[in-house]
Amino acid sequence: MNVIIKFGISIGIIIAIIITSQTNIQGLFSSGSNIDKLSSGNSASKTLRLGYFPNVNHAQAIIGLKNGDFQKIIENKSDNTQNNVNIKEFVFSDGPSAIEALFGGQIDAAYVGPNPAISGYIASDKTGLQIVSGVSSGGAVFVVRNDSGIQSIKDLGGKKFASPQIGNTQDISLRKYLVKNGFNTVENGGNITIVTINPSDILTLMNKKQIDGAWVPEPWGARLIKDTGAKIFVDERSLWPNGKFVTTNIVVRTDYLKNNPDIIKKLIEANIDETLWINKQLNKTNSNDNLNEKSSNIMEVINAFNNGLKKITGKTIPKDILKEAFIRTDFTYDPLKQSLYKIADNANSLGFINNAKGSKLNITGIYDLTLLNKVLQEKGLKKIG
Repeated sequence: MNVIIKFGISIGIIIAIIITSQTNIQGLFSSGSNIDKLSSGNSASKTLRLGYFPNVNHAQAIIGLKNGDFQKIIENKSDNTQNNVNIKEFVFSDGPSAIEALFGGQIDAAYVGPNPAISGYIASDKTGLQIVSGVSSGGAVFVVRNDSGIQSIKDLGGKKFASPQIGNTQDISLRKYLVKNGFNTVENGGNITIVTINPSDILTLMNKKQIDGAWVPEPWGARLIKDTGAKIFVDERSLWPNGKFVTTNIVVRTDYLKNNPDIIKKLIEANIDETLWINKQLNKTNSNDNLNEKSSNIMEVINAFNNGLKKITGKTIPKDILKEAFIRTDFTYDPLKQSLYKIADNANSLGFINNAKGSKLNITGIYDLTLLNKVLQEKGLKKIG
């Protein structure tokens, strides 16, 4: 079991984590051809195989790919040049499977959380992928049942909590928060139990009162509050300077980035444009806006997201849940580097990264923001340091 828990040692361990956390790798699906039938092909191909999740913190991809905004910029069929690109979309349920597909040559780039990116970078001996842009910040909460008896930090002892997956971003946040406040999990000699299960199962266990709380990404936080009567115990933004910490980045396989900088530059441009549009609407939104009003700015984002989500999954999310989720999520092309370094240190201190004892973890090479800053400069926006 210790080998499985060591997050990021190798791709084999990433796969083991998927198995251990009962993540269904067959849960990923494609809007195009079956992923297993795709050849890894030539990295210089004018095809961009892009992975993302049907989550709020991947909103730019969901909205932009499904309303055609991304295709207009990336495929650019109207310019009659040799730089035309075909986008193939792949939807994943978790970060490790996206990183596995990236290294397997099945996709070229992906929207993923910080810990899968970190683990993939280290697993590839710091050569396999690069972060090229930020996507989102925040959008994660620690919720507890109203009848759990938890009123303050001192009440956490002896309780049972859940996270979506062992070693994922929210799991690390939960474990680090507990350790920082003097608690340990049962396997480490403490009295707190952490179970790692799918968010839909977290909802079920909360309703059955079989867990006391969970650290989850949005919109699951908002859904647990509405459907189980839970309350927010910690909004993770409160734990970070200025409330900013990375929850999603765009990562690219290193060889693809080297051979196709023009395509990745277009991807970054599309992501920036969608980020600016989302923020323009959200910044105009008052928290008391009536969601039934067609003129409500946040409704434009909610409708665009739900329209995209329905095309992907056949389902939508209630607008009141999405409103709360979007309010607690910030969308930014800034990758928030310092927060990722801190997240990596947290994972390392908890034993989820195989780093030589006593040695300092250095992952500064994970970033290549050259193309991001070129696009920002062209748009007259401030460059990222």
